[in-house]
Amino acid sequence: MSNQAKETKYFDLHTGGIGYLNRIREVKPRKGNPFLAVTVAALRGSTDDVEYSYIDCNVVGAEAEKLVRRCQQAVDAGKKVLVSFRIGDIWADAFTYEKGEKQGQPGASLKGRLLFIGFIKVDGETVYEAKPKDSVDQAPQQDGTASDAPAAEQQQQQGDQFAA
Repeated sequence: MSNQAKETKYFDLHTGGIGYLNRIREVKPRKGNPFLAVTVAALRGSTDDVEYSYIDCNVVGAEAEKLVRRCQQAVDAGKKVLVSFRIGDIWADAFTYEKGEKQGQPGASLKGRLLFIGFIKVDGETVYEAKPKDSVDQAPQQDGTASDAPAAEQQQQQGDQFAA
């Protein structure tokens, strides 16, 4: 029998889109370490009749945490903070309403891990845009060489379609 440790493999479920940041907060659980959390109001549906899906996220990774903290003041001031995002491992959390009009009724919320922010716009003005990773974003051409088209152009085109 081999003495090599068995490598653990994972399946990743990543969801990407754009949405507004809400409720940036530091969560201090009774057990475990404090963590940064945010609610993302993800946009979906027709641009003429936008709908929102609210996803409560733990912010994962130093870069994502730095960017969300950078948005704290704008969110607290009631400004519209639009981001492109990648959220990992979304799951539904069932609960029972404890107060208010729906007291005693079942409910559900979406939860996930905020992994990546591609751009940030505060009240329509771009304040951050992620730099492309050359090795990941360059697709090989038929001759086996990497494409010369920078990923930033593709990102910018995607971002432009959402600018308002």
